[in-house]
Amino acid sequence: MKKLTRVMCVEDDPDIRLLIEMSLAIVGQLDVLCCASGSQALASVTAFAPELVLLDVMMPGLSGPETLCALRQLPAMQGVPVVFMTAKAMPAEVEQLLLHGATGLIVKPFDPMTLARDLQPFWEHGRGSS
Repeated sequence: MKKLTRVMCVEDDPDIRLLIEMSLAIVGQLDVLCCASGSQALASVTAFAPELVLLDVMMPGLSGPETLCALRQLPAMQGVPVVFMTAKAMPAEVEQLLLHGATGLIVKPFDPMTLARDLQPFWEHGRGSS
């Protein structure tokens, strides 16, 4: 079974961004590119070619849903799974986020020891539907 190897993380909070990067790179042994904003992600995504994007919902500038919409305009990002990360996990909010075309949702606070493993099913599901 093929494993997820390249993840782009988009998170505006520097502490959470560092925690995600350490969790995915050190614990998960993944190749990770972390971006501090949606616009930084859009500028870097084509060159990095992620297999999955982990995307914060509430960010200044481009929000997570706005970033997702912009990513979907790029041909290279058409079939790449995007997983939102948010502290707001009420059923109506989750449904709205999934309607934006996200593959799934990780709730903050997340477990840094299992984050990479938790992303694998979203990646497998996203690849299967593309």
